[in-house]
Amino acid sequence: MSPAKTPEVSGAARDEAPVAEDGGSRRALEVERLSVDLRTPSGTVRALDSVGFTLDKGRTLALLGESGCGKSMTAQSIAGLLEPVADVVGGAIRVGGTDVLRLSATARKRLAGPVLSIVFQDALTAMNPVQTVGKQLGEPFRIHRGLSRRQAREKAIELMETVGIPEPRARARSYPHQFSGGMRQRLLIAMAVALGPDVLIADEPTTALDVTVQAQIMQLLRDLQAERDMAVLLITHDLAVVSERADDVAIMYAGNVVETGPVREVFANPRHPYTKGLLDSVPEHAERGGPLPAVPGSPPELSAVPPGCVFQARCPLARERCAEERPRLVNDDGASRAVACHFSEELTRV
Repeated sequence: MSPAKTPEVSGAARDEAPVAEDGGSRRALEVERLSVDLRTPSGTVRALDSVGFTLDKGRTLALLGESGCGKSMTAQSIAGLLEPVADVVGGAIRVGGTDVLRLSATARKRLAGPVLSIVFQDALTAMNPVQTVGKQLGEPFRIHRGLSRRQAREKAIELMETVGIPEPRARARSYPHQFSGGMRQRLLIAMAVALGPDVLIADEPTTALDVTVQAQIMQLLRDLQAERDMAVLLITHDLAVVSERADDVAIMYAGNVVETGPVREVFANPRHPYTKGLLDSVPEHAERGGPLPAVPGSPPELSAVPPGCVFQARCPLARERCAEERPRLVNDDGASRAVACHFSEELTRV
């Protein structure tokens, strides 16, 4: 059984592509009505349903939501790394104005590195355990730039120095397991930014790292972004990281984007009940031994997403219209804000 189809995003929710001083567009990434189906033993389900957002050069957009909401699948769709059981069944993904979904597999591979790159959450499994880090870091330069082994090794050493690896010339001969978790994550970032991509996808880049190392990794990404004017798509469920490091945010729930806007505006004045529930769940005022605040209930199974609003079963504002009509992601507060809720104007009174 396929879930109900989400209506097209209203034109009011789409802003015009920004223009750079030289007359070129600042728009780095545009995802429009992206839908992905997932084949399971019990049948095909809709994992992403008309997902849409935009990202400009030099800015960080965070995809935020509970586990299983579709954040990583969105990232994998953009990077062309979907599992064989998943299929893009609709929409467009434009990187620098080019719809990558219309490219051949060979043409899309050419974009990996120079145009679009990704940082995974587990550096140890993302890197080859039987190759030295110097060889792995130099490989993009050999494949895309045609450099010799010696030249590629020098580039690898430069990258290691850029991301703060001590004694890079000596450590280039080491293997991934000989580095700490934080150092491996730095190496993974070095591989991702080696060819100066326009768009960098950071999928939970600080998972399993301690707080101090997390801050160092996020600052490293920020510094590299500023230096290279990269657009960064940050996949996370950490509200603190989003608040400190992102410029804009897209809130995802059950494979849908339910609210978008600048982080400061969305966090200060959420317009969707799910966004408000996430923010209220931060235990700022929790008392020792008392219950922790949480959004009641659980997200729906993908095979049982309701035909109306995807959040209706957990929503304090839900009523008959919510069960019958899927709300569109429409402009809510100026060109920078959009929300998918029939009764968003009532949220402040809840």
